[in-house]
Formats: sequence, structure tokens, C-alpha cells
Amino acid sequence: MTTAHDYSEGIDPERALKYAIQHHSGDRTEIVEGVISNVTPSWDHERVAKIVRRQIEARVDELDCVEGSGNLDLPGSSNWYVPDIAVVPEQLAHRGSALVPDQTLLIVEITSESNADTDRVVKRKRYAEYGAPLYLLVDRLEGTVTLFALPGRLGYTKVDGPHPFGTPVRLPEPFEIDLDTSGL
Repeated sequence: MTTAHDYSEGIDPERALKYAIQHHSGDRTEIVEGVISNVTPSWDHERVAKIVRRQIEARVDELDCVEGSGNLDLPGSSNWYVPDIAVVPEQLAHRGSALVPDQTLLIVEITSESNADTDRVVKRKRYAEYGAPLYLLVDRLEGTVTLFALPGRLGYTKVDGPHPFGTPVRLPEPFEIDLDTSGL
């Protein structure tokens, strides 16, 4: 008779879960509050991301940063995010793996029907808790853009918006640019 081995002994569940996600086949797999999700953006979602990227690209280069959708770890939680856009310093991106939100300069999430509440509530709370300095929420379902700044353990303390699409939105330091939202 074979006895089953208890693999839970001595294993850190958070570390095991995040290890599995990093070795999962697929481009965009994230963990949100312990739930594993494969993220497959629609073409409209990608179109909106492209519009935002093009507008911040030159300033991102001037800041010696890169913009992309790399992995963000939230240590001590069952969360592993793949934001639609994150701006991070070049030296951290070079040969880096997962970063943490406080290492970003800006995080952008673009809502889809399947994840709108996650982006509006859960990720906003977690990004603030983990120190992401700026969180831009592009809500395609509501047709609005909101910028959250000054993170704290209880959330962001400064909110600019929601602004309807078509309203310019100012990205503060270190960006100091106005985002044209008319094409979103």
C-alpha cells in the first residue's frame, strides 16, 4: 500500500504559487487575491494601451525608463500582477524579473468587462498599499480616466477624476505631460 505524501509541510504557499505562475505557459497570467487568471486583452483594449504608450513614450525615454507589461510581485500577499502598462527605471528592467509596485513611476490599467471591478477596486487598493506612486485607470466601460496619486496603506490620498474621455489628464512629476484622452 502506498501512502500519500503531505507536500504542504515546510512549503511557503505564497512562494509556491508565484513560482508556478512564473512557469505557466502563456504570456499574461496573474494572481488577484489568490485567483489565477489568464489575461487575454481584446483588440480595443490593446488599441487603448497603444494610444497611452505613444503619448508617454518620449518622456519615458527622457527619464531613462521603459514602459511595458512586466510582472509585478506584491510580497506577503497572494497577488502577482501583469499591468497593462508600467513605467520602470531602465536599470531595474535590465535583466530584472518581477518588480514591486513601489519601483514603478506609473502603472496603467485598462478595464475590460471581465476585470473592471478588479481594476477599479482591488488593484487600486493594492497598488496604493504597495507604494505605486501613480495609478492611471482607463475605464473603457465608463468612458473615463482617473489618476490616483500619493499612496498609503488605506489607499490613494489624491484622486484626479473620473474625467470623461476627451478631457486632458495631467500626469504630474516626473512626467509633466497632458494625456490626450479623446481617442480612447
